[in-house]
Amino acid sequence: MPIARFAPAALRASVTTPLLLTLRATLIAAFLVAPPSLTAQGRSPGRDGVDVTNYALTLALPDTGATISGRAVLTIARPSHADNLRLDLIALHVDSVLVNDRATSFVRDDTSIRIPLPAGGNDTLVVAVRYAGAPSDGLIIRTDSTGRWTAFGDNWPQRARYWIPSIDEPGDKATVTWTVVAPSSRRVIANGELLEETPLRDSAGPVAMAGGMTAIPARSPRTLTRWRESRPIPPYLMVIAAAPLAYYDLGRSACGRSDFGGCVRQSVYVLPEDLPFLPGPFAQADDIVNWFSRIVAPFPYEKLAHLQSLTRFGGMENATAIFYNNESFRRRTLSVGTVAHETAHQWFGDAVTEETFADLWLSEGFATYWAELWTQHTQGDSAFRAGMAAMRREIIASPVTAARAVRDTVETDYLKLLNSNSYQKGGWVLHMLRSELGDSAFFRGVRAYYLAHRNGNARTDDLRVALERASGNSLGWFFDEWVRRPGYAELTTSWRYDRATHRVIVEIDQGSRFPPYRFPLTVEVRNAAGHSSRATIAVRAERSQHITLPLRLNAAPASLVFDPDITVLASFAER
Repeated sequence: MPIARFAPAALRASVTTPLLLTLRATLIAAFLVAPPSLTAQGRSPGRDGVDVTNYALTLALPDTGATISGRAVLTIARPSHADNLRLDLIALHVDSVLVNDRATSFVRDDTSIRIPLPAGGNDTLVVAVRYAGAPSDGLIIRTDSTGRWTAFGDNWPQRARYWIPSIDEPGDKATVTWTVVAPSSRRVIANGELLEETPLRDSAGPVAMAGGMTAIPARSPRTLTRWRESRPIPPYLMVIAAAPLAYYDLGRSACGRSDFGGCVRQSVYVLPEDLPFLPGPFAQADDIVNWFSRIVAPFPYEKLAHLQSLTRFGGMENATAIFYNNESFRRRTLSVGTVAHETAHQWFGDAVTEETFADLWLSEGFATYWAELWTQHTQGDSAFRAGMAAMRREIIASPVTAARAVRDTVETDYLKLLNSNSYQKGGWVLHMLRSELGDSAFFRGVRAYYLAHRNGNARTDDLRVALERASGNSLGWFFDEWVRRPGYAELTTSWRYDRATHRVIVEIDQGSRFPPYRFPLTVEVRNAAGHSSRATIAVRAERSQHITLPLRLNAAPASLVFDPDITVLASFAER
């Protein structure tokens, strides 16, 4: 998911101010209807029960300007009660609609196309939409200071509808084939596997699209490029890039740990002048994919490309084609942490997608925490604890965390969900679950959750159930406290040494701003000689409690350190 303002500081450091920001009929006919998609686990029903299972998207891109011509062929499964289809498409002109190759009337408004469906139900239909125009968002078309024309998809959260007729919801995942005709001087990258790059003969002049689509004036040789994503993904991840990009081969990763059986080909695409930056933060890309494949599951897609782009975000985790902000390449600020974060999204957010944006933390929280786990793996426990402590400070300082729950069912401006709850607190929820359950049960539960919902959608309760089964523990109380209500624990502590019993008695008060929390708390007891011992106590969901530490001491401690390993989302003050 996007690296934005409220991403952890370690990731945000690499983010700069967002950038202001003739097809042959035989070829088209061969690929309009793609093979059936893989059976997805945990798939959500689409709008009104209609489920798009595949998009075959054909685009003609211009030499100059922003006008595109497109044909979208959607394979849909519809239940018996569905007699119409509403597709999202903002502003672009719609020439015609076909349903099962028959011309069909439709109702067009500024944001959608309403298409009547033939009588029947519980069947599969093919809906084709011809359209054209200049997208005002979603497909970002720019000419840079050197005169280079570029186009980059940038769809999150619901901006695919500016250029793709779609059910633009995270819960409606589908496979996608891209067929793009563009000037041969532009390299076209998209989701999935490259199927074809074919120079078109006699392609100068108007390019007439199949089915009578609006012609696109062309003054230069053109190339037809096709990509196929055979795993279902939501529309916000369906993107193309068309730009004069140079290719940098990162080699093969995760051999034997890919859903496709072979190795994962990784690469970077940059503007030619930025090639000297490489491999830069991508030097660890191979290790990142290998390690995530071991601790979660095999890599879920056909390839992984990293692109310099015009995304408004610091990074955007489009499936198999991660887009990073152009300026982070130009200024050499792109970090390994950002690469790890966006790579983690290929599992969490892409393969397993939140059913609605209310559960965005299942995407951003996982990617945030997995980037910190990468830090722990490569730099050790001290660096990991420092990262978690920094995230905790950001959570405590954020008004959003104090006011809203991590699972936010109220906010409808989804860009506002790019906040400390979705990123930092979501990551901390996972961190506390790991501490609560132990590494074995935690990672076993995460793997079970992932495998149960791979290529589909999930909700917060799906994660809870998987972790409960893996651990044998009931976790409803945990998710109620840390995910479904605002805040964090505010602790005021004091202690005294009882010489008669040789014990330390701790008093813990939880502030009145939030309801009290329940959690284990480690206390480190240090003596004057610098030696220390530890005890873990069970803090109850009470305003105040006195707890005697299970340590027998010969003398009063010099000091107590609460939560030395940084495992509790709490502020600490001494009385």
